[in-house]
Amino acid sequence: MSERRALDSKAASIMFVLCIIWGLQQVILKMAAPDISAVMQIALRSGLSALMVYPMIKLADGVSLWSRDYLAAGILVGVLFASEFFLVAQALRFTSASHTVVLLYTAPIFVALGLHWKLPSERLSVLQWSGIALAFFGIIIAFLFHPVGSAAASSTALWGDALALLAGILWAATTIAVRLTKLAEAPATQTLFYQLLIAFLLLFPLAFAMGQASIHWTPFTIGSLLFHTIIVSFASYLIWFWLLKEYLASRLGVFSFLTPLFGVLFGVLLLNEKIELNFIIGTVLVMLGIMVVSMQGWVQSRGFTKVLKSD
Repeated sequence: MSERRALDSKAASIMFVLCIIWGLQQVILKMAAPDISAVMQIALRSGLSALMVYPMIKLADGVSLWSRDYLAAGILVGVLFASEFFLVAQALRFTSASHTVVLLYTAPIFVALGLHWKLPSERLSVLQWSGIALAFFGIIIAFLFHPVGSAAASSTALWGDALALLAGILWAATTIAVRLTKLAEAPATQTLFYQLLIAFLLLFPLAFAMGQASIHWTPFTIGSLLFHTIIVSFASYLIWFWLLKEYLASRLGVFSFLTPLFGVLFGVLLLNEKIELNFIIGTVLVMLGIMVVSMQGWVQSRGFTKVLKSD
């Protein structure tokens, strides 16, 4: 396996564009919701993207896409992936796109916690524990300290926030499942295919069962589906996997913190969402906490491991 490189200007530029795309997706889902429900959008984009990914799957010699070992793990991560995006779709019905994207991107905190208990190599350092505490403090501020009379203080908005946070936990569970199962050895396209296929198989009939299957075919509806199918679920994910193979993951992860910031910005500009002071403070603390947790690779590269290592 070739050694991964440090970030260069090319990778930094690509990551910047990816963060813009990922920050925009929840906003576009909410904008198109009057004509096509978010759960139906996600179901259709998953099915169409799965068809696009399938021809690109490369399997190791003697390994079948439907082999028992890979299929069982694939179903697991597919169910988790589908559940995550179902919660995202429901969260967007009750709370703002800005709140949804920020709370969804708490996932790295829960990934760090989950892997800490499962893998000795992923044990958290004192520095990382402080980052987790900071992030959770930010979540508490974002949830509890709403200005009196603000729209975000309503029970429906708080319910939407809770769904978005739970979606972030399920995203983390998906990442942990991939890491701890046979899929850790599988090509990225194979893992992505399982996620997309299962999401379509579960969410498409669920949209009908919930009465959220009607579609008004407007130009914006078609544009939203094309954006989510081709740009988000197909191109951006494959580019991300390519970057992970070529560059150091710890360096790439730093850029992912831009995604919630872009999500908030697009929510304000495109949906006229109001951002409360407590949410701004909470978001800053959450992002700082995630950055601290993800700084472990940088800390180790500078020889601080012995000082900061947890017992």
